[in-house]
Amino acid sequence: MATCHVVAMPYPGRGHINPMMNLCKLLSSRRNGDILVTFVVTEEWLGLISSETKPDCIRFVTIPNVLPSELVRVDDMVSFMEAILTKIEEPFEGILDRLEAPADVIVADTFLPWAVDVGRRRNIPVALFWPMPVTVFWMLYHFDLIAQSLHFPAEFPERAEVTVDNIPGLSPFRLSDLPSIFHPLTSKVPQGQYLLLNSKAPGAQYLFDLMSKVPQAQYLLFNSVFELEPSVIDTLQATFPFPVYSLGPIIPYFNLQYHNSSRPTAPNGVDYLEWLDSQPRSSVLYVSQGSFLSVSSGQMDEIAAGLHSSGVKYLLVARDKASSLKESFCSGLGMVVPWCDQLKVLCHPSVGGFFTHCGWNSTMESFFAGLPLLAFPIGMDQVSISKLVAEDWKIGWKVKGTNGDLVRREEITELVQRFMDSENVERKELVDRAGKIRETCRRAIGKGGSSEKNFEAFMKDISCSAKDKN
Repeated sequence: MATCHVVAMPYPGRGHINPMMNLCKLLSSRRNGDILVTFVVTEEWLGLISSETKPDCIRFVTIPNVLPSELVRVDDMVSFMEAILTKIEEPFEGILDRLEAPADVIVADTFLPWAVDVGRRRNIPVALFWPMPVTVFWMLYHFDLIAQSLHFPAEFPERAEVTVDNIPGLSPFRLSDLPSIFHPLTSKVPQGQYLLLNSKAPGAQYLFDLMSKVPQAQYLLFNSVFELEPSVIDTLQATFPFPVYSLGPIIPYFNLQYHNSSRPTAPNGVDYLEWLDSQPRSSVLYVSQGSFLSVSSGQMDEIAAGLHSSGVKYLLVARDKASSLKESFCSGLGMVVPWCDQLKVLCHPSVGGFFTHCGWNSTMESFFAGLPLLAFPIGMDQVSISKLVAEDWKIGWKVKGTNGDLVRREEITELVQRFMDSENVERKELVDRAGKIRETCRRAIGKGGSSEKNFEAFMKDISCSAKDKN
């Protein structure tokens, strides 16, 4: 019988559900069967993830959908956030009432601020999980200080390069490095995400609500590695009266052992791993712009055409445009697929770089694989991550166009050629630094590593909590 019952509630979005599930799988792997995880998702998301392999100790429970279709939330982010605040808490409590075994701890996404209130009312400790960089969390936590530099929207274009240097634990950064919810950084970001331009914006209130609950939690968990963000993590640990644990990289590295026995193919039947097997070492550029936000159709055409003209081998994930791009651009140089097992691709020896939107899960996977990056953020926290990648960790270059927001194919061709040139001194430096970060991440999750120690400490904490309640 399980001695510790974890109830996990992710924010209903792919970039939140995936790391929460990986966190639960890692927790279960450390308890030898004496842990039970109730993983709460909306009905729509259960249909999307129910076929994924998981341990028997993790069970799914559903609540009604937040919106008729949560997959269109990007088109009306304000309504989606309002629904998150008002429509999930009650059915979630209903699940707690119906549990056969009482919950010993609630692990909730930080973007669900009401979870802290639920835990307090029921005397259940709450661990808030933040699936983005600690740096981004700390930026948002200090919205009040940053807002002093953003007096009104019209000022932003003139103030984009203003430096913010008053956030404890963070190195100075520009206003343009903030997550795009603070400002209209680029027209590539759909309307509705520019939510924090002033304190009256709906997104500002949502941010205040969720950050005000953080000090009332019992634990704060991060999908990061201490050695990557030591200053800000030390500052958080000195600020909050409860444990702050960095547990990253929280990615499905535990699946890599099945590389030889499980050969995934794309939905169109393409065996992309077989194709990668036939390519020279470090010769292929992997290109993916994530699963939530999307570049425009015109920008994707420019990317595909630029890759095709570069002469560089590439594997391009294009989702809905895969078929049309395959017909237009696919040749012996490249392969276009609608989906792939990303971590297996990134860790394949023939892959030598990653053209990425800089979503945090993808970035963490690239760290684990030790790859240099071409950073092409679309919005949200990706903007801040691209700054960390290019300027703090120096393991990538930013993709910048010279003609407004659209990066032209000629610019992509030239950049990709330089980036993948094995004789390029700048590339060699990127590869060297990326390799060092790879070793840092693998040490962190290895025996005695920083993340491994934090996992053990958190497991001990919640085990003691369960015993105290019993």
